[in-house]
Amino acid sequence: MKTIFQDNPNFNNEIKPLLNRSAFDPVIDKAVAEILKKVKEKGDGAIIEYALKFDKVLLTPDTFRVNLDNIPEIDQVTLDAIKTAVKNITDFSTQKIPKNWTFSPRPGVILGEKFAPLDRVGCYIPGGTAPLISTVVHTVGIAKAAGVKEIVVVTPPGKDGKVNPAVLNACKIAGANEVYQLGGVYAVAALGFGTQTIKKVEKIVGPGNAYVTAAKRQLYGEVALDLVAGPSEIMVLADGTANPAFVAADILSQAEHGSGHEQAVLITTDKALIPKVEAEIKAQAAKLSRSECVQKVLDNGVFLIQVDSRSKVAELASLYAPEHLEVMMDNPQEIVDAITAAGAIFIGPWTPEPVGDFTAGPSHVLPTGGAGRFFSGLTVETFFRRISIVNYQKDALLKELPAIMAFAKNEGLDAHGRSAEIRSEF
Repeated sequence: MKTIFQDNPNFNNEIKPLLNRSAFDPVIDKAVAEILKKVKEKGDGAIIEYALKFDKVLLTPDTFRVNLDNIPEIDQVTLDAIKTAVKNITDFSTQKIPKNWTFSPRPGVILGEKFAPLDRVGCYIPGGTAPLISTVVHTVGIAKAAGVKEIVVVTPPGKDGKVNPAVLNACKIAGANEVYQLGGVYAVAALGFGTQTIKKVEKIVGPGNAYVTAAKRQLYGEVALDLVAGPSEIMVLADGTANPAFVAADILSQAEHGSGHEQAVLITTDKALIPKVEAEIKAQAAKLSRSECVQKVLDNGVFLIQVDSRSKVAELASLYAPEHLEVMMDNPQEIVDAITAAGAIFIGPWTPEPVGDFTAGPSHVLPTGGAGRFFSGLTVETFFRRISIVNYQKDALLKELPAIMAFAKNEGLDAHGRSAEIRSEF
């Protein structure tokens, strides 16, 4: 854990690496490019090779896909939790399904937009350090609410060589059509390029580690993407009214993801809060089952920062643009109104980040690594094509013909001009 105080003359230099962090690593990019190239060239053969190398499972094209009609049963409590989350996420998503619309801005002209769900999307579900059942719901469930016809899941098998039964049940309940027991870069490549067995998708969504994030970025153009969603991060904004036990617990909630690249940041106006939170983190971390994973993040990715004003809190939060932003301060709405960039904001002491991870409603697939400054989280609109509608009558075309011809002449596009002009002769 690192503490940073605003009264330190070196404050700006200490805070700079945090604000300028990158979601990309050139070493990772190079390794990913090699895997993508091989999958593109060899298809199923490369998938078999990488499944054995990275996931320690021997697969054939016939065993890539998991049969959802024959999956193990799970306990009723977990089943009910999945159904609750699917309902909440569907309820939220259906509020935002885009509607076709038109208007007539001038006589003889009708303009508007229509929206059509994508036909085939791929959802990446991480599974390396923990079976992320909730990510199934937060990707597949939203795609289903949007009306996507073919929803494909790729997720790595566990150490037993099988996909976690709860993940499979979540896939079935949320509405997946196909599930492949493939993970990491090679799985994303299979979605992006297609193979002899796996049909190419139109868009890839879902979070992943730094390698999966790099793979998605390099596949941009082959397919559409949702956003940059890599290792998890949380920022907590707090003052003297915050409960240090809550702050520590929420910081640890993201530290346990386990890659070692996660970040957890506290920004507070109350200097006295920092040692209290530090003590709570140490005490609570010692009791966690994933203490080894947590320790990696505590060593390198936890920052406890004190600043002098609420305006500075909002400024630094917006510059950092965290994946998850919690506000535990007096008059929290004032701070929320001042925030300009974040994946999701959790307001007040009774809204811990895990409600967003699991059951609240908005998707937990959110931008990381500062990408919240130019990306937004996954929503139901992500799964639609937006199509412009343009409808002119003859009089409207003739009225705008001089302007059209002027553009065509200046741009040296004679055929463009003639396409419009010829209609004036009939």
